[in-house]
Amino acid sequence: MRTLRTVVAFFVLFPLLLPFGAGAQETPSHPEPARAPAKSSETVPKLEHFDPDVVDKSLDPCQDFFQYTCSKWLAANPIPPDQVAWGTGSGLRFWNESILREAMVKAADPSSKSTGFEKQIGDYWSACMDESGLEAAGTRDLRPALQRLDEMKTKSQLADEVASIHKAIPGAWMANDNETSAALFGFGQTQDYDDASRVVAFIDQGGMALPGRDFYLKDDDKSREIRAKYEAHIGRMFELAGESDQQAARDAKTVLAIETVMAQSAMDNVARRDPKNLNNKMNLDQVQALTPSFDFRRYLELIGAPPSEPHYLVSSPDFFRGLEKLIQQRSVEDWKVYLRWQLIHGAAPYLNRAFVDENWNFFARELQGARQQTPRWRRCVRSADRDLGQALGRAYVEVAFPPSSKQRTVAMVHDIENALDRDITSLDWMQAATKEQAKIKLRAIEDKIGYPNQWRDYSSVNILRDSYLKNVQEATVFEFRRQLDKIGKPVDRSEWTMTPPTINAYYDPQLNTINFPAGILQPPYFDSSMEDVVNYGAIGMVIGHETTHGFDDQGRKFDAKGNLRDWWTPEDAKAYEQRAECIANEYTQEIPGAGVKQNGRLTLGEDTADNGGLRLAYRAIQDKMQQQGKSLDERQLDGWTPRQKFFLSYAFSWCSQFRPELMRTVVMTNPHSLPKYRVNNVLGNMPEFGQAFSCKKGDAMVHATQCRVW
Repeated sequence: MRTLRTVVAFFVLFPLLLPFGAGAQETPSHPEPARAPAKSSETVPKLEHFDPDVVDKSLDPCQDFFQYTCSKWLAANPIPPDQVAWGTGSGLRFWNESILREAMVKAADPSSKSTGFEKQIGDYWSACMDESGLEAAGTRDLRPALQRLDEMKTKSQLADEVASIHKAIPGAWMANDNETSAALFGFGQTQDYDDASRVVAFIDQGGMALPGRDFYLKDDDKSREIRAKYEAHIGRMFELAGESDQQAARDAKTVLAIETVMAQSAMDNVARRDPKNLNNKMNLDQVQALTPSFDFRRYLELIGAPPSEPHYLVSSPDFFRGLEKLIQQRSVEDWKVYLRWQLIHGAAPYLNRAFVDENWNFFARELQGARQQTPRWRRCVRSADRDLGQALGRAYVEVAFPPSSKQRTVAMVHDIENALDRDITSLDWMQAATKEQAKIKLRAIEDKIGYPNQWRDYSSVNILRDSYLKNVQEATVFEFRRQLDKIGKPVDRSEWTMTPPTINAYYDPQLNTINFPAGILQPPYFDSSMEDVVNYGAIGMVIGHETTHGFDDQGRKFDAKGNLRDWWTPEDAKAYEQRAECIANEYTQEIPGAGVKQNGRLTLGEDTADNGGLRLAYRAIQDKMQQQGKSLDERQLDGWTPRQKFFLSYAFSWCSQFRPELMRTVVMTNPHSLPKYRVNNVLGNMPEFGQAFSCKKGDAMVHATQCRVW
């Protein structure tokens, strides 16, 4: 199981938060991929290209550089009603999805006589877009699972029912920053923390439909309001499934009560960041002893999981101890209610309009602030990208990612890795022995650019044109089995956890790889028409960010082979923690508009990577220009210096605005700071920025204490 504590993403557009259950243009004059996306009745947003003249020169760059760079663009580009955030990269997401839609529409055309993976994506599209068919079907394809639950007689059958749900609803194998969003718990695979060459089973806390444990436990007025609305939402979903008003209301209270107890036993998201807290080795007898009332052996048999030798990893033993008490305390009827909710909730996005609307109304409107639903075609594209992502990815790469883009990205990666090598050499707080180990790890990092070397084979997935829910279930079974088949086998180093069109990037400390999908190697992040200084400020920072993750407060705990091993001298570890403390304190702050305070301990890894990433990108472009005999401070014809454009390009790539509801959810649950702070806090720590814009001591963008680790 790859968790977001061991696959650390850059999270450019918060794709996991747009919106729950969704999966949430004119051709520019600059050179772009060979073909434009398919046309539709909608206006496809243009790709944004960096232009330094977008800044508001009436503002002082030394007071708020995010506003200086972004305010004019944000005023001209308000959040569309079907979105919960909008920024300079949002048009790219629309553009990428339009390319995928074109491929799916073409494959769905009966006259195309598509075969193989193309037929699969065409049939998937047809089923998803068939709204009249979905209305006619109603709960037809969900009914067998609900009837199966109705026949549950004793709590000894919990393992059977949970296994059935995990094979039908996506995500049992994939954790997020707070827990696995699956019924009762999560189950998947991971590289062993102490021997990264070995794949073992990973059992995670789960069972909660709200985004994180704090949504259940915080006692402020807003939290109580959200829980009340959540309970009402559960009741309405039960009503749609056929329950009376009174029964639905009673069942909703039961679900909320059960999930609240789960939250009380769950590990918090700050503790979950530390891999040492997740590295709880147990044999199957010990796993079973945690929760005697749940038959794990029966569950493993039903899902087809191979034995995990020499142990299983259990993320949070206390969660499972609490789960045992909960199973004992609650009646079999209560558990049937809870599991019924999990089925309905998990299937809702793939059912008729009434379920889709009610699911959207709470999870997208209430929790994230959406004003209207994203067009159905975009939801279908996102669902297909999740379920058949590498099949769709082949079509995307063909259109959007020429070899020249990959070559130029590879060169930047090497420049930035070399910059980190020199940075390690120059550090005055790290001893020679630790520096040697750090360089061994750096040299061992594997760079993955664009797309996998071998495409995934989906031929065993039975995709039909007449049932969206059944297609999702087919894809779920396929992926669940694919994940479980890894247990006990050698590690597959070629694995990608993001699809090629994804606008994101990640570092995996157990594989020791940095990964950049083709989807982010587009404007405004990477632009083949732009000078190097612009690209190093935008995508160069992303590259530096992911590279730095190998040496952030948690990544530094893994060695070059991906093992959880302490390779630091005690003195260097203490010096590191002192520098990290500076960043954690700096980012612990009230967030205006969100109504909650950011925890700098939760965001420490990402904030460290932001600060280190931009410094590495700056050092790399500085070295490159010196080699070319160019100056960063020579004013160009457009009136800007290269140094200024580097920082402007960085800030421009982060220009974005969020609805207040989304801000609150992000601050409470996500380990990434909001874009404004990813710009201003990082630049306030860099003397090179102050020099570029003649900022002086006392200005808001010149921090009195400039935090730095890397």
